[in-house]
Amino acid sequence: MYIALIAEDNKKELMAQFCIAYCPILCKHHIYATHITGKYISDATGLEIETLLAGSAGGTEQIASMVSYDEIDLVFYFRNTASDSMPSEAEINLLRLCDVYNVPVATNIATAEVLVTALESGSLNWREIINPKSDYNTKRSK
Repeated sequence: MYIALIAEDNKKELMAQFCIAYCPILCKHHIYATHITGKYISDATGLEIETLLAGSAGGTEQIASMVSYDEIDLVFYFRNTASDSMPSEAEINLLRLCDVYNVPVATNIATAEVLVTALESGSLNWREIINPKSDYNTKRSK
């Protein structure tokens, strides 16, 4: 599966701890992340992560675009939860696209743990049929 990781500044440590805890599951999948988040997690876990632009420089938009092309199967987006912060247009768009294209998205640690355990149990395998880049579809077309 193709997984996207995004963590805003005050959530990068939480994302790294999450990835450390679930490294045996995550290492079986292709991971994309915004630049700083990806480097932070890779340094903490040793996971192989394909980094995109920094979130503020367009990385969130890159992930949103990948969602709209069914190139992402699962999104972990740990957002800033400060009461005075307003979601950015890129954040709203990404979450909307996840809804439109039925891409499971976790915006907090509780939902992330539910989704990563579903990933391990095979409960998200239906995404492989939808994703044109999945091994399921590339093997069928040969």
